[in-house]
Amino acid sequence: MATETTAMEEPIPTSALLMSASKHIATRCRAQNKAFIDCKKADPNPEKCLDKGRDVTRCVFSLLKDLHEKCPKELDAYSGCMYYYTNEFELCRKEQKQFEAACSLGD
Repeated sequence: MATETTAMEEPIPTSALLMSASKHIATRCRAQNKAFIDCKKADPNPEKCLDKGRDVTRCVFSLLKDLHEKCPKELDAYSGCMYYYTNEFELCRKEQKQFEAACSLGD
């Protein structure tokens, strides 16, 4: 089965992986997300905010790479559970707890 990749040859993260890492993304990529949202509010022309969007994407890819290096087993278990249960947090609390213990937000 072929895996889709970005122009930078990074694997495209699934919604389950993004949902699993959402607290980390909100924490680490806050400044980039805010700059992107502020840009979108200031100018409805999508072209004007492409650089800000790329900054968000770079931040998220960097974070996911770091998480995969630090706690791959816990992240894979959590995102696998989220995938299996269609992103239902309530059904994956055990895996979430293990992931957050291994990769705390403060790291």
